Amino acid sequence: MEKLKSSLPNMVGVLVGFSIIIGGLLAYVNHITEGPIKQKQEKTLAAGIKTVMQNNNVQVADPETLNETIDGKVATFIIHPCKDNAGKNIGSAIESTTNGFGGDLQVLVGFDNDGKILGYTILKSSETPGLGAKAGVWFQKDGKGNVIGMSPKDKPLVVSKDGGDVDAITASTITSRAFLKAINQAYAAYAKKK
Repeated sequence: MEKLKSSLPNMVGVLVGFSIIIGGLLAYVNHITEGPIKQKQEKTLAAGIKTVMQNNNVQVADPETLNETIDGKVATFIIHPCKDNAGKNIGSAIESTTNGFGGDLQVLVGFDNDGKILGYTILKSSETPGLGAKAGVWFQKDGKGNVIGMSPKDKPLVVSKDGGDVDAITASTITSRAFLKAINQAYAAYAKKK
């Protein structure tokens, strides 16, 4: 086999051919993994809704989307109305995203019919491991900054450093503020769609 002559057209041709092959491989891998990834995300969300609604037999209606402009940016909230086995409304689980210390902080929070927080789970976080990542447990019922049972309806949740009632994660006030902002915004979306 004759070796390709080193010239600009040959180098461009090799690079284009290589890029086409790599692009095709990436598209194929994306195609075969797309379905399983979507199924896993749906399964994770369904488990998260059961967790935040404190009900293993929850029935979830089709989600509703609410777009709001907050601080000049469009924020999207996904609302999952929930019922019990008897068909009685038990509240909603809301997906809410804010900007944390390291990037987006996405929270799924469950509210009962009175607007009280039943539970929450972190869906996405780019916070600092060891500090900001504590948000997953810090604000739970047995955590130091417990928000379970509180209602942003009465007054927005604010860290004690800013005059509120919630203890911030030690050395991670920015994440704590972002988390509480996500909860407060989720409640506002819930109240609008209720």
